[in-house]
Amino acid sequence: MASDLERNVQEQDRIRSEIDELEGRLLALQHNHAVLATMQQALESGIPMQQVPTSAGRRSSGTDYDYGLPGGSAGGSRRRQNKPTLVALIRAYLAEQSEPSSAAEIAAALSEAHPDRVIKTTVVRTTLEGLVARSTVQRLKQGHSVFYASLESGDNKKAAKESREKTTSGSRGRASSKA
Repeated sequence: MASDLERNVQEQDRIRSEIDELEGRLLALQHNHAVLATMQQALESGIPMQQVPTSAGRRSSGTDYDYGLPGGSAGGSRRRQNKPTLVALIRAYLAEQSEPSSAAEIAAALSEAHPDRVIKTTVVRTTLEGLVARSTVQRLKQGHSVFYASLESGDNKKAAKESREKTTSGSRGRASSKA
């Protein structure tokens, strides 16, 4: 009886570890799906994608992601260098802005402010959509253009609300000035 109990406990532990590994793989696949879906939407909509040449020191396979899985990847070493995450950079940028910004504007500003980092517009857009899903950033549409504003401070909530009201009242001043 005792040996059966021990085997049962061992089998439970083995299955739990397999489930944890599969959950990690599922999260990675879900993230890849979101990135690929966003890229497909960008390609279908005709939005020009930012092209960045790969250097010899970087992998060009497109698998340079750190999902926090055992074994990690090159992305994990970047975090250990105390660099802020892209999410933190985007949140800080939007918190400083008095009006909503497009993903391209955010990517350009962050690339300029952090020349040591490769910041792609498509990745910024995907990250912004994740923040929208978490209700920390608001998405505002003006015609075919999409802008984002922070929802974290009272001032930004007020600015985002005013911008949304301008958008819904038919004002396209910003959209035409950016085109």
